[in-house]
Amino acid sequence: MQIAPDHNAPLRLFWWKGVPNFGDALSALVVESVSGREVVHSGPMSCDLLAIGSLIQVMRRKYQEAPKDGHRPVIWGAGLLHSVPRDFLKFVDVALVRGPVTAALLGLQPRLFGDPGLLADKVIGPLPERQDRVVLVPHHSMIDDPALSLLIQSEPAIELVDPRGDALDVCRRIASARHVIAASLHGLIVADACGVPSTWLAPGEQALLKYHDYAASIARSMVNPLLIEDVPDLLRNLRDGDTIAHAEGIARAREDLLSTFPAHFRAFDQTPRDRAQA
Repeated sequence: MQIAPDHNAPLRLFWWKGVPNFGDALSALVVESVSGREVVHSGPMSCDLLAIGSLIQVMRRKYQEAPKDGHRPVIWGAGLLHSVPRDFLKFVDVALVRGPVTAALLGLQPRLFGDPGLLADKVIGPLPERQDRVVLVPHHSMIDDPALSLLIQSEPAIELVDPRGDALDVCRRIASARHVIAASLHGLIVADACGVPSTWLAPGEQALLKYHDYAASIARSMVNPLLIEDVPDLLRNLRDGDTIAHAEGIARAREDLLSTFPAHFRAFDQTPRDRAQA
């Protein structure tokens, strides 16, 4: 028997906690904002929902057969790191996936896509005043890269933002930048959410599928990432007043995210746009 949802109970969200990373931590903040409910961390077998992150392959490992209690988690905006068998899809509900690459690998044909990180500006509060500085957000695996350290030492115009820091602090520092250079996927996504021009930096040895997945979801041109040694040339050629060419795609994805968030996960006093317009 299906038990009616308790709209006042904490919403159980699965996000990755293996390595401190602001993008993963941002998931709870966004879901709290959209749902109007308290959010608590939960494992993949007991969660109500998963949102930000390349987490779908985890669900495939866990849901190769139906849970005995009939539990069905909802995927909202999550993506893949690589292809997986599709057998688990009959045991989960898919409200939205991050992008068309994930959808194609799962054999799905949706028309709506979006990464929930695109709603990050709604959890920051009033956006901070834009400063004349360039923020660099590396992938967390790059923090101890000697080439990155040398770049930061030689380019005083760059402010290094550690992606392992507090999620709101990282988001605010991104939002206040003139330009963002990011190997962190959510460094790019939060910049897009806050209207800050950004450049994709090569993420070391990390696979690129998730970046192309996100880019395709908003029609953003991200063919090849910038190499660390090419950053000084980028800095010399930055222009004031740069705009975001894919702003229409960002707006469309934000609408898709709000329209597909499961209604039964919202607090009773929430309408679909209440939290987004706060």
